[in-house]
Amino acid sequence: MSRRGLLLFAAMSVVWGIPYLLIRVAVAEVSPPVLVFARTGLAAAILLPVALLRVDLRPVLRHWPWVVAFALIEIALPWVMLGSAEQSLSSSLAGLLIAGVPLVGAAIAAIVGGPDRVGRRQLVGLLLGFAGVAAIAGGDFTTENAVAILQVGVVVVCYAVGPFILSRRLVGVSSLGIMALALTLTALLYAPVAAVGWPATTPSREALASIGILAVVCTAAAFLLFAALIHEVGPVRATVITYVNPAVAAVLGVVVLAETLTPAMLAGFALAIAGSTLATRRPETPEAEAAAIEVTEGAEA
Repeated sequence: MSRRGLLLFAAMSVVWGIPYLLIRVAVAEVSPPVLVFARTGLAAAILLPVALLRVDLRPVLRHWPWVVAFALIEIALPWVMLGSAEQSLSSSLAGLLIAGVPLVGAAIAAIVGGPDRVGRRQLVGLLLGFAGVAAIAGGDFTTENAVAILQVGVVVVCYAVGPFILSRRLVGVSSLGIMALALTLTALLYAPVAAVGWPATTPSREALASIGILAVVCTAAAFLLFAALIHEVGPVRATVITYVNPAVAAVLGVVVLAETLTPAMLAGFALAIAGSTLATRRPETPEAEAAAIEVTEGAEA
């Protein structure tokens, strides 16, 4: 990657490795729809005023069907599904399943064509990274809740499709405007559901802090970083952060929850980093390199 791409990748790997822990804390006291509403509502309250002051939203509104599609596919549907699933799945299993996002993204790229298609080396990297995530998870894959597995499957597909909407249908459109409107739409969509399921008692400080960090750091700031990362490296390579996210979550588990650091986890870290390195390397052929440069320049235009 370029230096900028590497810095964005590292930042997103950390910022979206945190939610595994925070979501589990939050959904123990509030329902998934309430969590989605609070998370998107707070993030929209931060980004929308900034967008109104700094961005001409008329070009963004001209692309409103794709902005709505992005809001539904990347935020509204997967977040409530993931929150519901994490009420019964272990974080290890959820992390392993979500790590299938780059593989689904590679399959989509192969179907739709274009410069985002991965080569053999990148495919080996994707598979190696997935093996690393499995090792980090430590074999804790048991569950009796088939519905929760299906819910995470929907999340995986949504997370794979969302970046393609940004890179193919919203190129050149303000990322700040897209994210502000998408979060606002999602908050409005979940407001009635959240009102019905609002908790009878005030959640604990831990739950409120988790919601606040999810909204400010893992949503408002993270989506702007993620849009920049997609424009820098493409939709498939950007989703490789899902290989590093479980590693960050595992480190948090060891540090915050006093969980055990096993040899399998250490081996998994190495495999995940090696796989991520292979999967995100630049194309080998001059033709592929030229195509990648053309897409990047179009995204920055």
